[in-house]
Order: sequence, then structure tokens, then C-alpha cells
Amino acid sequence: MRAARLIKMVLLLQSRQSMTAAELARELEVSERTVTRDAQALSEAGVPVYADRGRAGGYRLVGGYRTRLTGLARGEAEALFLSGVPGALRDMGLQDVASAARLKVSAALLPSLRDAPRTAAQRFHLDAPGWFREPRTPELLPAVADAVWDDRRITAHYRRGPEEEVVRVLEPYGLVLKAGTWYLCARVAGQDAFRVYRLDRFTAVVGGEERFTRAPEFDLPAFWAERAEQFARSILRAEVVVRLSEAGARRLVHAVDPAAARRALAAAGPPDEHGWVRVTLPVESEEVAHEQLAALGPEVEVLAPRTLRERFAGDAARLAELYGV
Repeated sequence: MRAARLIKMVLLLQSRQSMTAAELARELEVSERTVTRDAQALSEAGVPVYADRGRAGGYRLVGGYRTRLTGLARGEAEALFLSGVPGALRDMGLQDVASAARLKVSAALLPSLRDAPRTAAQRFHLDAPGWFREPRTPELLPAVADAVWDDRRITAHYRRGPEEEVVRVLEPYGLVLKAGTWYLCARVAGQDAFRVYRLDRFTAVVGGEERFTRAPEFDLPAFWAERAEQFARSILRAEVVVRLSEAGARRLVHAVDPAAARRALAAAGPPDEHGWVRVTLPVESEEVAHEQLAALGPEVEVLAPRTLRERFAGDAARLAELYGV
């Protein structure tokens, strides 16, 4: 445990000119006193860690010290080559850069670990788009990705509706690939709020030379997780009341929004004498609920709203006529 922490400390100092004890403690998830002891241990082991005193002080490596990646275990080396998404890198125009980086890392590995890229690639593969969808890469993705890397403002033409197009000067903070669809997390220049834009709705992007200063508190994974949860909640604007058999209750999470299904089932009362449970379920709309719940067949009975119950009654009548029952 400590050996891994010491290696991480060296790599952190190698990637940055200087770090304070507080910064190292936060990155390593230890106390500042532990950082001091670890720095001393590294120094005694021959790693030239130097501590500058004063307000602008911190820890740094002396004389351009570099360490080779000879401390990687096989599992760590293989996991390293799983961190990229080849298709996404290609779409963003970064395939050659990523390939060069992997070659440099491979060259730095011990000879016994040189096969790590091949063994990882033959065991794990990420196919991001959903089934039965032809993945389409937005033509403007490379230009947007370039601006994201350089912290450069862009002027984007965005299709907000069938007949409406808006123009915004954006500060592009990050790109997210979700189920085969690319999204840009950005904020309008001069505003504080962050927004999410679908890249396939951009009709034009003009990259400028003006750079922006990133908000240091912005955390892309955390922002996306919060926004995705908000979106999932926002589209569930209606409610339906249903009875579910034991099989229907098991299959509900596969037919509707999984999180909504789990919350509804957890709030349901005990089963009746036939083993069916009564559930109040949030849904996007009556039309969507009709399409989703139909997948449960005879394992669900719609109780409310009346109009949705009548839809299912009509479906049952047509099926009975079709099969001659």
C-alpha cells in the first residue's frame, strides 16, 4: 500500500513542477504529516525530493529527475491500455496522438510487460452505441474537440427546433459520449451557468483565437452525473397506476426507466392474495407508457389513468379477435 503511494507521489511530482503538502495530501488521500514522512522516505531511497519553505513553497523533484514505468504490475499495465476509447479518439481526430502516446508508454515498460496492449485488447472491447442504431459522428466534432483541448471560445450555430437556429459564443469545457451520441458541456461567454448541447444539432462552428480561463471547480464527471439525473427526473412528468404479477415486477426495470421502476417497487405495498402488487409509476407520457408497458403483456394491468386502461383494453380486444379467442 505504501509502496504504491510512494510511486504515485513521485509521478505526481514528475508531472508538475511543484506541489504543496496540502495538494499532495488531497491527491494521495493521506494527512500532510504522512506526506512529510513519505517525502523523507523517498529522499533516503535516492529519489531527489526537495522541500521549499515559505508561502510559495512545496515539494518538487531536483534536476529534472524522471522515473521509468518499471514499477507497473501486469494488471496495472493492462488496465492502462483499457483507459482509451479507440472509436471516440478517432472521431475527435486524436487517433494518431493516442497511438504515439501508447507506443511511448509501451517502450517504457519492462520487457516482460510489453505484451500488455495486446492481451488487454483481446479481452476487453468497448462498443458505445446502442443496438440497432447506426452510429453517426458529427462532422464538427474534431473542431469542437480541438477547442476543448485549447480552452478556446467558439461561435456555434445551434439548431434548437425544426425552424429555429441560434448563435452562441461558447466556452467549451468538455465532451461526453453517451450511448453513441456526443454532447458538449459548455457555458455561454459572460455567463456562469453550464449547459449541455447535442453536437449533432450544431450546423456550424467557428473557432477563434480567444482563450478562456476554466473555472477551477468544474468537474466534468460530477457535472454530467448531476445533469443526467436531472434530465431523467424532468422527463417523467406523468404517473400511471398498475398491478404487476411477480414476473411483471421482475421485468419492470427492463421495460421502463430502471431508477423510476426501483423507486416505485420499493414504495409499493405488500402483494395481494394472487401475488400481484399495486405500483404508482412515474412515466414520460401516456403514449410512452403504453409502448413501454405493452412489453410486459399479461403480467401488467393498468388501473389509471382511465384513458390508458382503455388503450390496453382495445389492444386486448384486437388480439382476441386476431387469434380467434
